[in-house]
Amino acid sequence: MSGKRIAVIGASGYGGLQTLRLLLDHPEFEIAFLGGERSSGKRWSELVPFLPLPRDLVVSTPDPEAIAAAADLAVLSLPNGLASQLVPALLQRGVKVVDLSADYRYSSLAQWQEVYGAEARQFPRHDTDLCEEATYGLVEWHGEAIAAARLVAAPGCFPTASLLALLPFLKQGLIETQGIVIDAKTGTSGGGRAAKEHLLLAEASEAVAPYGVVGHRHTSEIEQLAGRMAGHAVQVQFTPHLMPMVRGLLATVYARLRDPGLTAEDCTVLLGAAYRNSAGVEVLPVGTYPSTKWVRQTNRALLSVQVDKRTGQLIVMSAIDNLVKGQAGQGVQCLNLMAGLEASTGLPLAPFYP
Repeated sequence: MSGKRIAVIGASGYGGLQTLRLLLDHPEFEIAFLGGERSSGKRWSELVPFLPLPRDLVVSTPDPEAIAAAADLAVLSLPNGLASQLVPALLQRGVKVVDLSADYRYSSLAQWQEVYGAEARQFPRHDTDLCEEATYGLVEWHGEAIAAARLVAAPGCFPTASLLALLPFLKQGLIETQGIVIDAKTGTSGGGRAAKEHLLLAEASEAVAPYGVVGHRHTSEIEQLAGRMAGHAVQVQFTPHLMPMVRGLLATVYARLRDPGLTAEDCTVLLGAAYRNSAGVEVLPVGTYPSTKWVRQTNRALLSVQVDKRTGQLIVMSAIDNLVKGQAGQGVQCLNLMAGLEASTGLPLAPFYP
């Protein structure tokens, strides 16, 4: 299957812009429809002159009939709650969907409503069956299911980096499932394109600040997948920090080893085996620690392991570009699998440095 037509809804936000940039270099996909509410009726060249498309499309209101007439697959890059208002109608019309928001990341609608309470009140929904049907789009772990899916929920950026580091050790039962700590740092683009005071240059520059210290929404998303892998409920302590940079995300995961005799070399071998068939995941040698600059503008994740023999702690470091592997690039990976292509087709793996 090739030559697929793609609709991008929410095209002028950071997720949509990054998706379009990746699709421009894709050998098998055609950008066929641009959707947006506030930008509806504007020509793309007028709206985003710095990213010319092969055809100067007009941004249209995301009407399901119009999308279905133009496209085979759709990427939704919309604020939480909005995608669920569009997805059922698209699926009914045969359009496969990759959703970059959180609307279908939980298999339980009740859990989504609990975690995203404000959005649930603003956008009432009853699509319990679609929440149960949706496939979580962590490509390295759910590739076969994604390939067969009609609705994929792309993971959040923090869960992507954290779960890539954590899941191999949970799968092998090598770490205690209590006391897991995730300390993560991200750039300001993770907050989206809409104006927010704390993301102003004068506020975010020359500073590092924690936020969402207790109860960050991505905590439960991480716990859902970690619990499935462990076979029982898992709680993690997750703290994000805002860094004075535009792109990049570094997650450092701490967990206690069940076998204190395991070395960093042993754990590196295990990680390498887990991702040996994943073109976008590279495991670094022991003692080489990842930098966000090494993955900037790529769909690659860099992982590194260390073991503190004094404390018996496993330390796994994971670096990604939050807008590519953490969002749009992972969405394109899912599109690739849904279209019968290799997951890494058309995606950049080498950074521009520095």
